[in-house]
Amino acid sequence: MKVLIVFAHPEPKSFSAALKDIAVKKLESLGHEVNVSDLYKMAWSPALSEKDFGEDRANPEYLDLSAEQENAHAKGSICDAVRLEQAKLSEADLVLFHFPVWWFSMPAILKGWVDRVFSRGYAYSTGKKYETGHFKGKKAMLCITTGTASTLYEPNGIDGDLMHVLWPIHNGMLGYTGFTVYPPYAAWMPARVSEEDRAQYLEGYGNRLQDVLNENVEPLFFHPWSDYDQTQRLKPEVKAKSGVQWNPAVGQSFEEAAQESSMKV
Repeated sequence: MKVLIVFAHPEPKSFSAALKDIAVKKLESLGHEVNVSDLYKMAWSPALSEKDFGEDRANPEYLDLSAEQENAHAKGSICDAVRLEQAKLSEADLVLFHFPVWWFSMPAILKGWVDRVFSRGYAYSTGKKYETGHFKGKKAMLCITTGTASTLYEPNGIDGDLMHVLWPIHNGMLGYTGFTVYPPYAAWMPARVSEEDRAQYLEGYGNRLQDVLNENVEPLFFHPWSDYDQTQRLKPEVKAKSGVQWNPAVGQSFEEAAQESSMKV
């Protein structure tokens, strides 16, 4: 299996980096091919702009980013930096996103990687989204670190349920483009726990990766197209199972939908 790790942390001695290193070691020991995009080391530019498209623009008078991405993909004129990352992504069977949770999301450098690499035409197009997405057959998982304890990310925690916090990534970026998405691996406030706890995090991550590869981990659930009506809302008879959505039309409350979901970290 070919694995791409997209790593977004500026400090090579961080615990995020330690998790990345253990992933490389574990995966290679199991005979898998690993490629790492270390975004800070690469000095990756997160800004999606006209520089991605060169001179062969769809409309040089007005910058419509999605139209320019689609045009560049069709003509093979996307810039070299994006082309290289898309080549890595195309080859990968499994993509691991390693990052610290900053402001309830991924660092800007990683969001910019998604903005530029998940370009229209390459990562998605009309009629090819979600279960029919371009990356159907590929697997993805987040490996995150936090600055606070797990209790803050529980359903009654001040920061809100972690799976709700990560829904824009899980559903809006990965599910949207067709990935099979696995529950995230979280190392809770590694800077504030014991050395023994950190060692357990590393061992646990190695075990999680092996379980994912052996298909012993259930992927996150996303409703198929057939569960939605023409307005792209859940049909009146369909109960929401994602853990984030709920369907009032079937008499389902948010609380009931959350309790019925098997979505756990």
